[in-house]
Amino acid sequence: MSRPDATPDPLILTLALDEPTFALFDGLRRRHFPAALNRIPAHVTLFHHVPGALEAGVRETLAALARAQAPPEVAVTGLRFLGRGVAYMLESEALSDVRGRLARAFADHLTEQDRQGWRPHVTVQNKVKPEAARALQAELERRFAPFRFTAPGLLLWRYLGGPWEERARFGFGEFS
Repeated sequence: MSRPDATPDPLILTLALDEPTFALFDGLRRRHFPAALNRIPAHVTLFHHVPGALEAGVRETLAALARAQAPPEVAVTGLRFLGRGVAYMLESEALSDVRGRLARAFADHLTEQDRQGWRPHVTVQNKVKPEAARALQAELERRFAPFRFTAPGLLLWRYLGGPWEERARFGFGEFS
């Protein structure tokens, strides 16, 4: 789908989550994100907006990087209050390195938002009253225990004005 000016809709790049981690975060998102606003699955955004006209080159770059990259281990370290929502915070030196290499590759095409500092997270609630977000954060913190997962790859999406369309998957490692 494209906008009326025939410019392809932008691309979004996210981290693929392993099945148990995705099931956990997506279940929380479906339970706590306002249903009318929850148009996309749980995700870790690496880039919010890469020009859609660059899709072929973006795919080539992602495929080459993913093939040469061992699946990064990611630590889920805690929760963060977002003002009107809650997110799980993530840390991974290997993943930060992947994002940094991609940021350099896409540097001429990144928006201001994607040029800013990157704090990886998974949003499980947003666009609610601050009191509801604080209550959920307190509930989730009572049960929280840090854990790790291994990310299997990258997902490329096309932004369709709300919902996203999956365009490609890129597995990490030679044999993914």
